[in-house]
Amino acid sequence: MKNAQYTSPVRENGFVEAGDYAAIGEGRSVALIAPDGSIDWWCAPNLDSAPLFDRLLDPDIGGFFQLEPDAPYSVTRRYRDDSNVLETTFTTDSGKVLITESINSTLAGRLPWSELARRVEGLEGEVKMKLSLRFGTRAETCSPWLNETAHGNVYHIADLMAMLRTSEDVAIVDVDDEQIHGTFTASPESRTLVALLVTEKEPLAVPDLTAIDERIETSHTAWVDWSKSLSYRGAYENHVGRSALALKFLWYSPTGALAAAATTSIPEGVGKEKNYDYRYAWVRDACLIIKAFAFLGALEECKAAFSWLSKTIIRHGVRLHACYTLEGEAVPAETYPPLRGYKDSRPVRVGNNARDQLQLSMYGDMLATAQLFVNAGHVLDLRTSRLLGELANCCADHWRQKDCGIWELPEHQHYTHSKMACWLALDRAVEMAREKHIEPTWVGRWERERDRIRDWVEEHCWSESKQAYLFYPQSEDRLDASLALVHRYGNSVNPQRMLSTYRAIREELGDGCAMTYRYSGVQEEENTFVACSFWLAEAWAAMGEIECAKTAMEEILECICDKGNVETFNEMFDVRTGKWSGNLPQGLSHLALICAAQAITEHS
Repeated sequence: MKNAQYTSPVRENGFVEAGDYAAIGEGRSVALIAPDGSIDWWCAPNLDSAPLFDRLLDPDIGGFFQLEPDAPYSVTRRYRDDSNVLETTFTTDSGKVLITESINSTLAGRLPWSELARRVEGLEGEVKMKLSLRFGTRAETCSPWLNETAHGNVYHIADLMAMLRTSEDVAIVDVDDEQIHGTFTASPESRTLVALLVTEKEPLAVPDLTAIDERIETSHTAWVDWSKSLSYRGAYENHVGRSALALKFLWYSPTGALAAAATTSIPEGVGKEKNYDYRYAWVRDACLIIKAFAFLGALEECKAAFSWLSKTIIRHGVRLHACYTLEGEAVPAETYPPLRGYKDSRPVRVGNNARDQLQLSMYGDMLATAQLFVNAGHVLDLRTSRLLGELANCCADHWRQKDCGIWELPEHQHYTHSKMACWLALDRAVEMAREKHIEPTWVGRWERERDRIRDWVEEHCWSESKQAYLFYPQSEDRLDASLALVHRYGNSVNPQRMLSTYRAIREELGDGCAMTYRYSGVQEEENTFVACSFWLAEAWAAMGEIECAKTAMEEILECICDKGNVETFNEMFDVRTGKWSGNLPQGLSHLALICAAQAITEHS
């Protein structure tokens, strides 16, 4: 795995660049670590819990957990090969230390408590290290307090209990209800362990320090075993492997749900208001991640995620919600805690109001994912089979409506992508009915509605002057990069028009390095959208333009993979400044890389 290097990391007004964070996790939660050794974000015990550490969103009052040399230093970071265990090397004038970090698990799965472990080993000379820990206050709505017990100091933060465990060489110099400060010195062959144990509404286990230290290696072994079990053998294998491990962060093992990202409110454009909470399971994102897992050969995750999604939809009804909580409940309406926001970008949001939007493309997502699932050799149960038939009927009933589109816009329109996705839903339903995966009773109706959608799109969404499918009818020649997702429509209906559209998207929405904006006019508000860039490379390959696909893929990877980070992708990338924006790790960005690589492999 490549190294990411930083010289004397400096915070700007307390903030770190969004693209400079590395992630660790265990299938239940994700922590983000800055180059200066500070864990600035950790929602414990779950991905969508209230944050224990939230310096990411407010350096003044946010919680953090930092290990840092007490002298100027440079930093090199890397993930271990085939693993999500992170290694950080600090180099000072007096010596060098290695920090190995993991949210621990066992070979059998996650622990019944949260165990964040940080091992510090001296490599050269002597380096004095500082330990600083401040618990978050959930935007000043709770007040941490310390309880001295027979087994050590326990902190209470609302319903959480937390305990800091350290090796004997760590000298704690300051302790109060909210924070802990300590020092220790690393020298050749020294080995210091610092660990944070957390539980919610349950007793707190206090394992032996040796067991915690050993579980770092156990966790590494589990990551490597999973990576080695993947069946992908194709183009860009190293990048695919790293993106697979990033997606694994977002697979919520207690239920099988797939989160869109691990953070909230990291803005799409600094200082602007597009700041959203992505710690939930979107139907669209989940379907696309399942697609990526299928290409990887990750059978367990693929099956668990598809089963969770099907059961959740059955429970809530076939009029799909855009997103659900990781436990399968309704996403809460947005609230706005009074925090500074990342780089003073407000509002900070908890919850997501997109939950109530009509997004017709989800029917295409579900039916296409179901067909991919059965084509991979899996068998649908009767309940899921009936659900797919009901979804197809619902799509046939409602495709004529205006909706909010894939980009969740407030303006209801007949978005071209939504119509093409409805065509795809019914086309896949017809195929699965003929293959006896779902009930064929309504197949004649699905065929007729599918053809009506095709005729409607060809009549209303094509621009002769633009030689492209538009964002939506009468959209003044605006384009939408998400049409790259529905390349099957182009292959089946009108390849010439679709290829012409992709050329127009590349010309008008591109910003160098094959990086692409989401739709016309959005350039003033946000940066290039990483997933769209990879989607277009995938579409070129699927449409037979393999050299275009390879060129685009190489340009994207060169643009975003050599910019200092450890391939933990955010949502967006600014080609001009080399800076990242948006929530992270972003599932869409990583799954899109995998799907583009698979398409190039398949069609080469």
